Amino acid sequence: MAGNTQSGISSPYSGFGIGILSNTTNASLSAMGGTSYAIQSNRFINYKNPASYVAFDSLSFLADAAFSLSGNTLRNTEMSQKNNLARFNYLTIGLPVTKWWRTSLGVLPYSDVGYQIEDNYAEGYLYKYEGEGGLNQFYWGNAFKLAKKLSIGFNASYIWGTIHDKRFAEYETDYFFNSMIDKYNKINGLYLSGGIQYFFAMKNHHHLGIGAVYENTAYIQVQEDLMIGNYTGPYKSTYVLDTIVNATEQKGKMKLPQSIGVGLSYSYKNVWLIGADVTWQNWKNFENMGRSDSLLNNLIASVGLQYCVDPNSPKFFKKLKYRAGFRYASGYFNFDDTAIPEFSASLGVGIPFKTFNSNSTINVVFEYGRMGTTSYNLIRHDYFKLSFNFILHEKWYQRVRLE
Repeated sequence: MAGNTQSGISSPYSGFGIGILSNTTNASLSAMGGTSYAIQSNRFINYKNPASYVAFDSLSFLADAAFSLSGNTLRNTEMSQKNNLARFNYLTIGLPVTKWWRTSLGVLPYSDVGYQIEDNYAEGYLYKYEGEGGLNQFYWGNAFKLAKKLSIGFNASYIWGTIHDKRFAEYETDYFFNSMIDKYNKINGLYLSGGIQYFFAMKNHHHLGIGAVYENTAYIQVQEDLMIGNYTGPYKSTYVLDTIVNATEQKGKMKLPQSIGVGLSYSYKNVWLIGADVTWQNWKNFENMGRSDSLLNNLIASVGLQYCVDPNSPKFFKKLKYRAGFRYASGYFNFDDTAIPEFSASLGVGIPFKTFNSNSTINVVFEYGRMGTTSYNLIRHDYFKLSFNFILHEKWYQRVRLE
């Protein structure tokens, strides 16, 4: 088996389900392995748990934008291939509404699809697989403070995008027609997620936090165009000799499964922050147009920490925030009866600076990750990612007062 990438793709394993899940968190939390369920701050937007929005300042506006550069290497026991990718990651904003109500909205990726795979395992014919596309997410979230340390929140998200898959079977002999399946899915729909957080204040500025998030099973709209045909020679659109199936604008549902996550955190005087999360995703129940896929339930665990020498110091280097994290996922792909696990390790630094009216931050994150293995005739995907984000933290709702 051999695999290679096209511009903008993430992995040959993206041919399963809806592709590689983005698992996007803001850059501050990405540097902590994506740990987020029991963390809230007035300096960044934690959209993984909408209950965290209550931490926004009552007189401040937050805007967070990020982009990344990544290098990917695909290898098996015989060959390897590399590609590079630059992309815009997300844009989010956070606002106060009342003393007990905060809101946030933003646009971020949901999944990525892009691959080219050739399988010549069987003598006499060649299988080829191609795909591109992915899903995006626009969310609007609201959080409500129920008590001094207790908050709840929800995100209403709109998912949209396209996934285009092609399958080819080409024979070495001229006695058989080659065959092709071309499937184009246009996807859009709504789903909801909710979260809760509670923080325990202890002596000497020590705090413990607990958080939980639930994402419901969602049935979103799918419009599918499907064409099955025969052809001769290497595939070109002009070579289709016989169209077996040509079904356009078929409508159905895609079932995105539920997920449940819980997290714990410990903090001390804004100097130390340590967190851990566990997430379970029920991908065995995934369906597209009534069809299941080779997917497994996914278990994700992450840990992360942040350290700042003195956040209130006038000295620049003492205000830097250093972060590190680790993330492991059992994998929701089932490839040739083999689960495809993933792990990543990350390091980052938060650099504060003064803007016109408040304090803002630039975050730099370096991440290394691996998916898959070269054993069992499979492909291993190694990646390095360098991410940058800018968080604008500005005062607003303030009237100018003249003395």
